[in-house]
Amino acid sequence: MKRILFLTNYASPYRVRFFDELGKDAQLTVLYSDRRGTLTHRDEKWFEEGEGGFRGVQLGGAIGKGRRTLCLSVLPWLKRDYDAIIVAGYSSPTAILAMLWMRLLGIPFYMEIDGGLIRESTGARYRIKRFLVRLPSGWLSTGRYPTHFLTHYGADPKRIIEYPFSSLFEADILPAVPAAAEKQALRETLGIPERRMILAVGQFIYRKGFDILLRAATALPEDVGIYIVGGEADERYINLRQELGLEKNVHFWGFRTRDQLAQLYKAADVFCLPTREDIWGLVVGEAMAFGLPVVTTEQCVAGMELVENGINGYLVPIEDPDALSESLNKVLSSDMEAMGRASLQKIRGYTIEKMAAAHLALGKEKE
Repeated sequence: MKRILFLTNYASPYRVRFFDELGKDAQLTVLYSDRRGTLTHRDEKWFEEGEGGFRGVQLGGAIGKGRRTLCLSVLPWLKRDYDAIIVAGYSSPTAILAMLWMRLLGIPFYMEIDGGLIRESTGARYRIKRFLVRLPSGWLSTGRYPTHFLTHYGADPKRIIEYPFSSLFEADILPAVPAAAEKQALRETLGIPERRMILAVGQFIYRKGFDILLRAATALPEDVGIYIVGGEADERYINLRQELGLEKNVHFWGFRTRDQLAQLYKAADVFCLPTREDIWGLVVGEAMAFGLPVVTTEQCVAGMELVENGINGYLVPIEDPDALSESLNKVLSSDMEAMGRASLQKIRGYTIEKMAAAHLALGKEKE
């Protein structure tokens, strides 16, 4: 059985489920550099304990506060007697320390990224990022755009392995698009009165672009309900909804469990992520697993990888309410079931099982 060491920041739900799956066929140790208490933007109910399929270690000896702590205790874990050592990301102080230490000692390791967007830069920031990205002996990428990101910053394209990034098990993907009657029955059960339903999931933070969705909603039919789920709206969004006269058909719903979200995904007609920037965007794949067309932006890497214009949704420019409303109206007036089938067909290649299999295929780097 392969021995794998994985260094990451904290125990996010999708990571825990992936680690459990990977741990079925590998002796897996996962090191966490951040503690839950530092993640003030996350509801405690968001976390999952997992099934115990791996060894999780909370690193101690932290220097600093919040999410930028440096855990010196990572160093004794970095040894040659693993088949693969994987460092998630490159920007946390603990990850940087681990990579520099392994590079100094000649210990081979992989850098894994969930996604990546190239920012135009030629100064010190670019040189630092390029230095860090070039430290590993191999890289794990979630697709062609993250691979382009890695090569832009100096990674060797011959040593980049692409894997299907996912928060979904095979069993999470519906066998077919829910019928219109099933959606209507669910909406009645959930207390959703509108004839059509657009779902958006995420935190009420500027980056997610929900203010843009509100402005786009003014150009949508009045019988279309927009449900933004996942966090508590602050006064900025509440006031904007009132200013735009959208109190009747734009709804702010707070945190929902996975089971509750599943009912909303099934009930919805379209999924929208109007993000200004997402280096991946797992909710895109989750929506596709329920047979939904997706409208998102050209700065959402999951959308760039998984959404084809006119086939299973649309990509729109950021900061453009008119383009967003136009694309949402196109989907609402199209064959949404056909678009949903295309989403299901595409997302079947992106599961936790396939993600784990790609990691199990990693071998010890030869010096």
